Amino acid sequence: MSIILDINGVNKTFGGLHALSDIQLKVEEGTTHAIIGPNGAGKSTLLNCCIGRLIPDDGTVTFNGHNMIGMQPYDINHAGMVRVFQTPEIFPELTLLQNVMIPALAKRDGTFKFNPFNCMRKEKVLHEGAMEALADVGLEKFYDQHAGSISRGDKRRLELAMGLVQEPSLLLLDEPTAGMARHDTNQTIDLLKKIKERGMTKIIIEHDMHVVFSLADRISVLAQGRIIASGTPDEIREDPKVKEAYLGESEDE
Repeated sequence: MSIILDINGVNKTFGGLHALSDIQLKVEEGTTHAIIGPNGAGKSTLLNCCIGRLIPDDGTVTFNGHNMIGMQPYDINHAGMVRVFQTPEIFPELTLLQNVMIPALAKRDGTFKFNPFNCMRKEKVLHEGAMEALADVGLEKFYDQHAGSISRGDKRRLELAMGLVQEPSLLLLDEPTAGMARHDTNQTIDLLKKIKERGMTKIIIEHDMHVVFSLADRISVLAQGRIIASGTPDEIREDPKVKEAYLGESEDE
């Protein structure tokens, strides 16, 4: 498999705090790569460096053969790297369908520098694609409801639809099941498995190990801003450094 994302020597400090130290990470095309670690390990900082919200102090983030460092977030998004955030970033006053049409319009136009509310009335052609994205996440029946009125779990799925409608090459998912009941979590796992069958590459940050081990082809473990282990799920389960730093076990137990 080819490498779709190559993070090489990325460092990021905030004052005297080393948030990321010499991060080396390769993500193969078509795989699901999970990034796990305790709170404060640097996981979200790493994703922010990938999508242009933060600029690393040094190192490179190469996506599809191009270094993303210094590019604007909307240009990185248009290049095919799309992030779904831990806290849903939706428009609560708009319907679910309108929420999904906004990123679809932005993706087509190549920029987020436009007024989606003026354009939306003229873009009936994108209606079908937006409805398909809602169907992918099981929300097509609620297309005309205001986004602010749906449950937290449905808001997470709505933002996933907003990511999927952009047809990304690489989808970054930050805690996709956070706050969900087990039933909703299992539905999300099934949904992400279906997405994987399409060949879409995904990076998942997740604390729920049931989700991680159900979805991941490879796992990288962050602790105190450093990657302490990378491997298959079975390799990560048995790694003594991971057991001690994250899974709460040690060789003495």
